[in-house]
Order: sequence, then C-alpha cells, then structure tokens
Amino acid sequence: MDKKTIFIIDDDVDLLKMLSMYFEGAGFQITCEEDGTRALQIVQEEIFDVIITDLMIEDVSGLDVLKRAKEMAPKTEVIIVTGHSSVDTAVQAMKQGAFEYITKPVDLVELNLVVQKACERQQLLAEVHNLRSQIKNYYHPDNIIATSPAMQNLMSIVKRISSSDATVLIEGESGSGKEVVARSIHNYGLRSEQPFVAINCGALPENLLESELFGHVKGAFTGANTTKKGLFEEANRGTIFLDEIAETSPAFQVKLLRVLQENEIRRVGDTRDRAVDVRVLASSNMPIIKLVEEGKFRQDLYYRLRVIPVYIPPLCERREDIVPLARFFIDRYCKRAGRSLIRLGPDAIHKLETYEWPGNVRELENAVERAMILVEGEVLTARDLLLEQYESNNSLYDFSKMTMKEMEKVHIEHVLADCDWNQTEAARRLGIGYNTLWRKLKDYDIQRD
Repeated sequence: MDKKTIFIIDDDVDLLKMLSMYFEGAGFQITCEEDGTRALQIVQEEIFDVIITDLMIEDVSGLDVLKRAKEMAPKTEVIIVTGHSSVDTAVQAMKQGAFEYITKPVDLVELNLVVQKACERQQLLAEVHNLRSQIKNYYHPDNIIATSPAMQNLMSIVKRISSSDATVLIEGESGSGKEVVARSIHNYGLRSEQPFVAINCGALPENLLESELFGHVKGAFTGANTTKKGLFEEANRGTIFLDEIAETSPAFQVKLLRVLQENEIRRVGDTRDRAVDVRVLASSNMPIIKLVEEGKFRQDLYYRLRVIPVYIPPLCERREDIVPLARFFIDRYCKRAGRSLIRLGPDAIHKLETYEWPGNVRELENAVERAMILVEGEVLTARDLLLEQYESNNSLYDFSKMTMKEMEKVHIEHVLADCDWNQTEAARRLGIGYNTLWRKLKDYDIQRD
C-alpha cells in the first residue's frame, strides 16, 4: 500500500524538522518547505494527500496555499497551523475549504489525530465516488440488458432524449423497469453528476406527499417542529422521478402543474416561492390518457408531463431478454453470496422462456432469488423455479404466499428427509457448509420427528 503524502509548510525551521520527523515515524511520506513562494510552486506541481501549513509564512499567507491547493487538487485536505491571535482568520480559512486548524504551540498527538481524520475522510469520499460510479455505470443505457428489438429501440430513444431537459412520461406495467429507465435517462444526460431523487407518489397521502416534495416551514402543521427542504430542493440541478404519478389527487396535480410551469416551489406554510432547476421524469403503470378521458387526471398536467413519451413493453413481449436477465440476476446473487456461479439448465431455460411473467422483470428477479435458495449443485433446473402457472394444484405448499425464509425452511426440511437426516450429505446438496446448516436448523427450529 502506498504511503500517504504530507506537505508541511512553515518558516519555523525547528518546528518544521520536528513535524517532519514525527510524521515520517508515523509512516507518512513527507515533503517540507520553509519558503512560502517555493511552497506555492510545489503545490502547483505536485499533489499531496494532506498539506499542513502555517497561516503566517514570510511573503505568503497560508490562505494563498489553501487557495492554490484547492485549485490544483480539490481532494487535498489542508490543515492550518495558527497562533491564538489569528484564530478568526483560521476559522475563515475553514469556510474556504480548510479541513481543520491547530493552534500553537502544536500538540503532536492532536495534530496526528486531525491528519488521520483527514485521511479517513479522503478514503470515505473515494469510496462514495466509487460507489456512485458503479451505480452510474450500472444504469448506463449501454449496460442495460436489451437483447430484444423492442428494448434496443427503447435504449436508443433513451440516449437521444437524455441530453435534453424535457419532461418525460414513462409508461409500462408494474415491475417492467420504469425506474431503471428513469435512472438511465439521468445518468446519460447533462445532469448525471447532480442528484437523482425518486419518490413513489402512490405511497403517501396527499398532505404528506406535498410536504415531502415541496418541504414545509416550522409550525406549518402538527408535528412540523423544524423547517424542512422538500425533494424538489434536494434534487436542485438534478433530476426528480415521480413514480406512479397517476395515483395523485386532482388538488395535488394543480400544485405540481404550477411547479412545472413556473419552476418554483412553495414550502407548506410558507409565504414565498423558491426557484428550482430540476428535470422531471414521471411514470405510471396505467395509460394516463384513459384517466384524462375519465376526468381523473388533469389534461393540462398530462401534456406537460408527456413532452416525451416512453413506453416499456411487458416482459412477455420481449422474450429475448428473459434468459439474459435471469443470468444477470444469478450472477449478481452469486457475487453477493460468495458462491460459485450457477448455470441455467436447459429445462430451466425452457420454463423461463415459456412463462408469461405477469409481474414482469421484478417477478423474474424474485423467482431467480428463490431458485438460488432452492438450487442443489451448480446447475439451476426447472424444479428450482417455483412459478405459479407450473405449480400443481395438489401442491402441499403455496410458495406464492410464503416468505423467502419460509421457503428456505421447507426446502431444508425436504432435503434432510431425502437424506434420512444425514446432515453432512444435506449440507452438500444444499451447497452450504455443515456449520451453516447447523445454524439454520437452530434458527428455524428444525428438529427430527
């Protein structure tokens, strides 16, 4: 592992030597400089993890070092060392991006703790950045499984509309992947580095939905003990995804229409409007035009949302995607569980391809996860796939109404019975360790009759 780098700047030569020796002994790679002008030049030419600089250096201020460091390498953490008389200036430095300030005389233990915290913050930010990159890559249009012509055409549309700021209405059956498409539009567009905020409009009553989206001021209603920003403000400069927009009331639709027209929101209980810059994506699992015709959805809001319409076909109409999706879910499950990759057997493929998938991609994902619990060995077979239309009417268990834990318990009991309670053999068939099986027997209270 590479050593963390520290650049120490101070015109007090004795302090400079002491800090250098201390942090070298602590395992850091150290660069020192007592001349402020040369220090600025070094900051411009090299990148450090941490800079420790005196606030008052001959010819140069520590604020100059801070400014130059943040211009050249924003991730570099800068710690200001200051005398008591200049604490106010050091606090100002923190407002400009300094990580922390330390007062003289320098306490080495205290300074070391601050440096460690700065390094930990860098590591955390790097992990967050990496996670965001993975999520962005996962939802990139080129990485969404689109084997069928219908989905290839859809992804082509997504790429074309992503660079605009136009409102998009995504329609498709429940479980078809509307949020995946919404995230893909966001991540391929100009706002990809800004927030993506999603909310299920059908999951909240009208008063709570308004507060969640637009925010509220303290005292606006019972329980509003503090002022709270809404999701439109949280998504400022980014994208907001209004899932199941058809579930909203006509009264709420009026308020949403105003937001789309004026690009302003008003917190519940407030008297002033606040400007927001947000791209709006909305979705519905039913054709909204029918609700418009029935007088249940505002026509003006419908056309405001439907600047660009996108339709996701159900999974049964894009059967070429079924097996690739199943393999993707198997691979993801195996990675999470630390298992060797499970293959799809020919009979399982046939069963997957001939099922109607009324629950679409979400149902397929759940079916694969269930199968991964039930599978024995390294090949997933048709009997591992518990799909409703294939189940016998005389089946003792209705798996469609059971939780994952309940199904796992039933499966373990069946395997143990088939092995005449030979736990070593049962563990082998289940693809788990003996200790894992023993723990599950205890957790599920499975005992031999």
